[in-house]
Amino acid sequence: MRHFTALVALSNATAGDWPQFLGPNRDCVAHESEAAITQSFPVSGPAILWRAKLGTGFAGPAVADGKVIVFHRIGDQALVQALDSISGKELWKFSSTTDYVDSFGFDNGPRATPTVTGGKVIVHGADGVVHALDLQTGAKLWRYDTVKELQSPQGFFGRACAPLIAGKNVIITAGGSNEKGAAGVIALKLEDGTLAWQSVEDEASCSSPIIKDNALICWLRNKLVVCDRESGSIRFQQRLRSDMDASVNAATPIECGADELFISACYGVGGSLWKMTTTDTRKPSPLVELKQVWNAEDTLDCHYGTPVYFAKHLYGFHGRQEQGQTLRCIQVDDGKPLWDSPRIRGGAIIRVKNTLVMVTEAGELWLVEATPEKFSQLASAQILRAGHRSFPAFANGVLYARDGRDIVAVDLKAK
Repeated sequence: MRHFTALVALSNATAGDWPQFLGPNRDCVAHESEAAITQSFPVSGPAILWRAKLGTGFAGPAVADGKVIVFHRIGDQALVQALDSISGKELWKFSSTTDYVDSFGFDNGPRATPTVTGGKVIVHGADGVVHALDLQTGAKLWRYDTVKELQSPQGFFGRACAPLIAGKNVIITAGGSNEKGAAGVIALKLEDGTLAWQSVEDEASCSSPIIKDNALICWLRNKLVVCDRESGSIRFQQRLRSDMDASVNAATPIECGADELFISACYGVGGSLWKMTTTDTRKPSPLVELKQVWNAEDTLDCHYGTPVYFAKHLYGFHGRQEQGQTLRCIQVDDGKPLWDSPRIRGGAIIRVKNTLVMVTEAGELWLVEATPEKFSQLASAQILRAGHRSFPAFANGVLYARDGRDIVAVDLKAK
């Protein structure tokens, strides 16, 4: 069987960059060049290098070329800003008018983390508009409206797909269609934003796609789909969702060793391990399929947060967010839970070497040892307001995290 390797590291990503959702390789892991971080905080907490005001939204920051790219909303303006990563000073700002209103009365700001590649910043708003901006100046390069062009539906919580770079294209799960057919997944040309291809009949979910070799893996509203990254042709699809209509697929599929993926949701879906195989090796695009290795509820049932893999184990938030969650460690081979933390409100996890860096929905920063032996919390501190959900970034020993009003830069370098 052919071995598959992740191809999500971006073309201009360098040591210390966090250029997209979930990090350099879209797997919640900091760049391998990062040094080990501090294992404790002083009584006063970790050093806050700077703090800057933001508007609303759940979009996490991206870091590239010494810039922190933030995407948020003030009034009817969707704002993309570049902040200096050292000082927090604004370098440029781009704004566009938005009329998005959340169907459930939640936050009306953008959901999707920006993606930086090849001197461009790509953002996907909750209103379905995709913009490409110049990284150095913030000038608009192109715009694509998935609602106007593809009738992209709003869905439960707004459009949340973080743009994924696949060669010369930008991949978005639009969940729409037009006179040419289904457009659950689309590819926009990175150069000019024109539509390269459209494929897959399904609605979008809150889960963002990943790449494995020549294949796009997209967990949509109803189906788990594998399609060719160059043409969009479907290689594999299988229904994978809750029977409950008011449910969400939100966690991103995570690679677990050679050719394996972990996929998880609540609402009775549970966690599952999948093996990727090729059924035909003819070039240019071998046929690809996923085969389920195991599936079980109450193993690691991820509501919103994506788990992180390390040394044959997974670490993630288990359970429904509104009912309280625990940080849980499980064995990948069989899904056996090994330990749980005390109950918390959920959050996001980044692995830096052997340390889990967690930002909880209570606004706390936790450092936890990445070990299957026991739950071992090394340090904790309040860094943000409670009640917010977004994925942070980590670059050059600094954590960049936000709530609904501010972004903070927290120094985690070992002294």
